[in-house]
Amino acid sequence: MKTALITGITGQDGSFLSEFLLSKGYEVHGTIRRSSVDYRERIAHLEGQPKFHLHYADLGDSMSLIRVISKVRPDEIYNLAAQSHVQVSFDSPEFTANVDATGVLRILEAVRLSGLADTCHIYQASTSELYGKVEEVPQNEDTPFHPYSPYAVAKLYGHWIVKEYREAYNMFCCSGILFNHESERRGETFVTRKITLAAARIAQGKQSKLYLGNLSSLRDWGYAKDYVECMWLMLQNDKPEDFVIATGIQHSVRDFCYYAFKHVGIELEFVGEGADEKGVIKSITPQLSVVNKQLAVGDVLIEVSADFFRPTDVVNLWGDPSKAKEKLGWNPQKTTFEELVKIMVDADMAKVAVERAGESIRTNLVEYLEKGIVK
Repeated sequence: MKTALITGITGQDGSFLSEFLLSKGYEVHGTIRRSSVDYRERIAHLEGQPKFHLHYADLGDSMSLIRVISKVRPDEIYNLAAQSHVQVSFDSPEFTANVDATGVLRILEAVRLSGLADTCHIYQASTSELYGKVEEVPQNEDTPFHPYSPYAVAKLYGHWIVKEYREAYNMFCCSGILFNHESERRGETFVTRKITLAAARIAQGKQSKLYLGNLSSLRDWGYAKDYVECMWLMLQNDKPEDFVIATGIQHSVRDFCYYAFKHVGIELEFVGEGADEKGVIKSITPQLSVVNKQLAVGDVLIEVSADFFRPTDVVNLWGDPSKAKEKLGWNPQKTTFEELVKIMVDADMAKVAVERAGESIRTNLVEYLEKGIVK
């Protein structure tokens, strides 16, 4: 039985990877940060299982990492912890560098100091944002990097320090250059989840409009649940190598909006250009018209806001997963783009429905209390 240690286990990728490794018979350990607010909803269903364990540690605290790694002595480490929001990195560049750059170094050193350099396989979550102001499309393992945000610059350090330790100390450590990977567990501040949640709320009458940034930004979107399998395959490889993890298919933010709203029963058409572009209702299914009578053809549901433009913006990310397909046997298109959007929208439709039911119960309870029906 192998033992794995996952940093960032409470995140989208960490939760899916935990499920995947447990299904393979692994003993899974994860690090969490101490907080007065509990953010474990993605892994709550795993807690209590005999092969699932949590430890307090932080990528900003080398002693805590040494303590956990020395205690667990893992066969595999998956470093998924990061400040992973590009826009936030402009607001908190120092914190981003401390976690996303130096944090990787702390893990590598903790492995060495724990005497595990010859036995422990290490996966580093790298990012397509390294390509930044892209110099060629699609991007592969040999495409030059041109980071275009504090997040990408910090991740570039992490990527290169992994290469250095691999060559200097002959450690089995490698980086997966992950292109955008989404799921129903994605944080609500990320654009894809923002879109699917808005589509669900608008369809159910809980929101009137969605504001976004550059609708023409192009991304290679895949399903996070599929991508964690590739992470695992990388550490089962005969030698440590870096791999692009992507679908090889590209879509715009506009496309994502179109399919998300179409799935709830709204067909959009986009009019105008740039900052003046708008997403307008072209048609509504009869079923949705019954559910939400306030919606009408011609209503503007999506507008562009300057608040969501970044100081420097990456507009064209498109990965080439050929190496992962050929060397690892990984299927990058197990879940199609349309299926991914459907999974996310269905989850958010259910979430909004539950929220509405809760609001109705609270409203009725207040009314009953006021009338003295219940005490």
